[in-house]
Amino acid sequence: MGNSYPSKDRLSAPKIRRFELRLSEPELQQFLQLEKSLGISRADIVRIRVLKNSANMLVNAKELMKQLDGIGAKLGRSGNNINQLARHANILHNQGLLSQSVATEFNSLLGHYITVQRELEKIIRQIIRQMKS
Repeated sequence: MGNSYPSKDRLSAPKIRRFELRLSEPELQQFLQLEKSLGISRADIVRIRVLKNSANMLVNAKELMKQLDGIGAKLGRSGNNINQLARHANILHNQGLLSQSVATEFNSLLGHYITVQRELEKIIRQIIRQMKS
């Protein structure tokens, strides 16, 4: 993932030029809300957007954290469902009622779930590192 924010050297360089931006009242309110939700200054928002190519996006950290929290909750529920299925499969196995094909399919699906969960964890760590820089 590429860094969407200016380097720390560029942010700390002396600011000797002034840039004026005229906005309507609704645009100003939207800009102030963006500043508040992102937790960075208006000047930095403009610098990032203008100097780092308009294709790069600013991240709404609050919304991102809300979405990640939702994903975490879904993963937790999935894990609980897997545990319940495993307990039920174990009971069937102990009673001699569990077919080999069902056990094989369950193991395959569980392996896939674990692979997806690990990949998601890697991506989340990358996002967190990106947000810190």
